[in-house]
Amino acid sequence: MAIKIGDKVRFLNSVGGGVVTGFQGKDKVLVEDEDGFDYPALIRECVVVGSDDMQVHSDNRPKIQKPAAAPVVVKREEPEEKIVIQETPEGERLNIYLAYLPVDPKAMQQTGYEAYFINDSNYYLFFNYMNRQHNSWLSRYHGVIEPNTKIFLEEFEKADLNDLERVCVQFIAFKKEKPYALKNSVSVELRLDTVKFYKVHCFLENDFFDEDALVYPVVRQDVPEKELLVSAGEIQQAMLQKKQVDKTPARPSRKKNNDSPILEVDLHIHELLDNTNGLSNADMLNYQLEKFHEILAKYANKKGQKIVFIHGKGDGVLRKSIEQELRTRYKQYYYQDASFREYGFGATMVTIK
Repeated sequence: MAIKIGDKVRFLNSVGGGVVTGFQGKDKVLVEDEDGFDYPALIRECVVVGSDDMQVHSDNRPKIQKPAAAPVVVKREEPEEKIVIQETPEGERLNIYLAYLPVDPKAMQQTGYEAYFINDSNYYLFFNYMNRQHNSWLSRYHGVIEPNTKIFLEEFEKADLNDLERVCVQFIAFKKEKPYALKNSVSVELRLDTVKFYKVHCFLENDFFDEDALVYPVVRQDVPEKELLVSAGEIQQAMLQKKQVDKTPARPSRKKNNDSPILEVDLHIHELLDNTNGLSNADMLNYQLEKFHEILAKYANKKGQKIVFIHGKGDGVLRKSIEQELRTRYKQYYYQDASFREYGFGATMVTIK
């Protein structure tokens, strides 16, 4: 939707807005605030009040209008309407997401992507979206987002995916001119699986866009997403444990037929299923465990076979379920954490006995 003189706009990156009174250059408009002062603002950071979409897709972004020959001042005859925020009962809990959409889903190997920030709550958010660079962080977008709104963050190319493997969102939630329940400030680090950006089936139907998207929860029902990060202390401890094992003298034993190559089984749900639409978390967990049982049954008679089950770190639900099965149903098998160097804390190795 093109911005024109007389439109009422509000700002994406800061609080406030006003009425467009003219244009300044190719990319700025003059906005008159409620006190009657005109000041310039970037067109791309203005959105027309009353539109149902806040940059839902590239084709819907405000187009840059050609500059007028000279700024035209338009005085308001009526006071600016006060924007009323529509609240919902479920919106009293924070549900915050990052979303990524391909620009051209039909050309997944070449297409770029769009990033969006989704605020599914009754709160305003001061937020900062950033990515990790070496040992530092780089802010990619910061500003204020209104309640129950999604905003466009940026468009990026495939070459930028490596920079986005680690992203972080920080925000403070508040309401305007009314009492509200205090929310803790939030800082959540996420690891984006950049391989998914190349697979069209990883972009799924969702509640926020007409198009399929990769949606990453940041906060769900007031609870920030937590990721098990490998700290320097944990790495050092793992290395010390390895040294102690290496120092343990080997006991002579009879040669066993253990020359079979180690079998790797990736239990990530996107590796097992092309589409998870309609599946609950419990359904997906049951499917992963069925695959686990299927593999153990297939190699039950192959003594000495080592099988690495890759379950990832995540919340640890799949890992705990696998260990429970090994402690109860497969007591005769030996299991341990797989190679830390190759899998981190994300895999379990089972030896058939």
